[in-house]
Amino acid sequence: MLSVQQLQINGRRDDLLPATSLQVRPGELLLVAGEGQDQRTALALALSGRMKPSNGILSWDNTTKTKKIRRASALVDSPGVNEPEQHLSVRDLVTEDLSLIPRRYRGALLSKPWLKVNSFEDIAGLWIEQLPAGRRLELLTALALADPATDLLVIDTPDRHSADPAAWLPRLQALASDDGRPLAVVAVVAALPDNWTGPAAVIGNSVSHPPEPEAQPATSEPKAKHAAEPVPETPETPEIPQEAETPAAPTAAEPESQDLQRTAK
Repeated sequence: MLSVQQLQINGRRDDLLPATSLQVRPGELLLVAGEGQDQRTALALALSGRMKPSNGILSWDNTTKTKKIRRASALVDSPGVNEPEQHLSVRDLVTEDLSLIPRRYRGALLSKPWLKVNSFEDIAGLWIEQLPAGRRLELLTALALADPATDLLVIDTPDRHSADPAAWLPRLQALASDDGRPLAVVAVVAALPDNWTGPAAVIGNSVSHPPEPEAQPATSEPKAKHAAEPVPETPETPEIPQEAETPAAPTAAEPESQDLQRTAK
């Protein structure tokens, strides 16, 4: 299982990747939405062990070692990183990608028999830029899986080649649900398809926000009442002379207090 907790990558000014958390199991397809291409590519690089995060925890099968995560994962079609060059033919791309597979797994993997076994003979002579979005994704994911050590697929923005999810979503679902080789598949996309009801996450879903200040109207209202309290006191001041007429009793009582003092003595 791929587990990510508050993964974050610093940028020059703002975060290249704001804190993000997610998890995906073998046999599962997870879609992660992000607005900016830089953020999407940074997440794809980090999930596949190609970029070291600044903060957070990334683990695959209970290991956090970047080398093992990178060995078990394949980064697919990341713009500006490993997307195929447009001037390459399909045949040349296959030859180039198969040469990157570790020798112990490579065997006699040549482009011509590989294209035939994987049913890509019909597009062997085309340029990469001529491929429809769906066929392009089929080719690139098949090349990624030519390495038997690959258990985690990370696809960077497959929806940039077509606005129609039918061009890429069924292929990724089929790869994740393949009983013969269950894969953990993560697709970082610009937007979630409208009809998607499967596992999903959003870049920046673990960013902590400061608490909002208390609403001011609740505190300002009592202050207005308190400020109004001294106003009624002004009409009460004329009543003081009326109460002052009663001291006649104390003056009369003064002898009593003097007598009590003499008696006490």
